[in-house]
Amino acid sequence: MAASNERAPEIGFDDFMKVDIRVGTIVEAAPFPEARKPAIRLLIDFGEAIGRKKSSAQITKHYKPEDLVGRQVIAVVNFPPRQIGPMMSEVLTLGIPDEAGEVVLLGPGQGVPNGGRMY
Repeated sequence: MAASNERAPEIGFDDFMKVDIRVGTIVEAAPFPEARKPAIRLLIDFGEAIGRKKSSAQITKHYKPEDLVGRQVIAVVNFPPRQIGPMMSEVLTLGIPDEAGEVVLLGPGQGVPNGGRMY
């Protein structure tokens, strides 16, 4: 996804509330060579209500799979699943581009319960 400096159109609060953004903990991370662009396959635990979900994340410039397990991340959990190579990605793990456009993961500044919803 290309980063944009353009501001998105204004939306109402009800539109914002339709996007379910939650915190989860990465419990498994592995290289994903079958993806079209370099990626890491993640399994993220969002707590009892949502469970564990798979995600493909293009985060290989700043992260190694072995360093990601135990890290909390933020993800959109209510987009429809998307086929990425041989894997069905169930959530969109969120990040912000650095100066070079490489993804830096978003996460809480301190530990919080898995499944907490962003507001």
